[in-house]
Amino acid sequence: MSTRALIGPGFLIGVLLIAPSFAWAQATTPVAPQPPSPASTQTSTQPSPVKQLERDFLKNLLRDQKAIWTSPAHVRAGDLWWIGSISGATAAFIATDRETGDYIATYPDLLKPSQAVSQAGAGYTVAAAAASFYLIGRAVKNDRAMQTGLLAGEALINSAIVIGAVKSITLRARPDAGDERSEFFVGGRSFPSGHAGNVWSFATVVASEYSDKPVVQVVAYGAAGLISVARFTAQRHYLSDILIGSAIGFGVGRYVYRVHHIDGIKRGGSSGGSGVASSAKSGGTGKWPLVSPQFDRAAKGYSIGLTWVY
Repeated sequence: MSTRALIGPGFLIGVLLIAPSFAWAQATTPVAPQPPSPASTQTSTQPSPVKQLERDFLKNLLRDQKAIWTSPAHVRAGDLWWIGSISGATAAFIATDRETGDYIATYPDLLKPSQAVSQAGAGYTVAAAAASFYLIGRAVKNDRAMQTGLLAGEALINSAIVIGAVKSITLRARPDAGDERSEFFVGGRSFPSGHAGNVWSFATVVASEYSDKPVVQVVAYGAAGLISVARFTAQRHYLSDILIGSAIGFGVGRYVYRVHHIDGIKRGGSSGGSGVASSAKSGGTGKWPLVSPQFDRAAKGYSIGLTWVY
């Protein structure tokens, strides 16, 4: 190992301990119950409670950032085992990253398909997916879809800020950087994976919002895992980059959902909670559509489906 890999070990050790705590502390720390606001207790004839999320979007982002960056100070004793496990796994991956990265480079046939798959995790792609949930939900007056889009967008921005900051500290070279590949503090942007953070923050919000739809959860988390691994087989990131990026994305997405999700419209089309899910369960009719992500394995495509129950 070159001497450059040993520069600033204190910074790297700090990242290995603090970055996992962002994920685990935010995903597991109990959220204090909030008193019901007028927006969340209004009847279906009044404005949608999602307007509260729209109005407070920027304010919530600032609050999220404060909570995220102070989360290591609130880690509980019960969290240390999990944080230590993630940190240990990351350290083990870092120790072998150059070898595994060089090994996957011996399979050039994986490069192009992996690059195509991994682009689904690009910031603009995930942002477009979040915007689609919100805009389609707004068009058809589906509060659940609107809330999904707003919270997914919020989680995406939060995870991008955290990952961008960690990248600026670690400065790790990518697998295609030649002799400096895999080394830290040499001006690179490899650690952690931004694509992994993007897709896991989005997938976690979608899977949490549609927790009553196991298929949606499988598709959301499965797609996030596939896209994340594709960053490794596309030779753009190492396994440790992907692990920490995924952990941050999951933790931030879970935190945003748990803190800002409005229970009254969890299953809803309408703000009164009488949407398509409850209509289907009772065997009645529903006015509002169910908006859900779709994955066509044969066509290798993603889409958003609208389902009405009459």
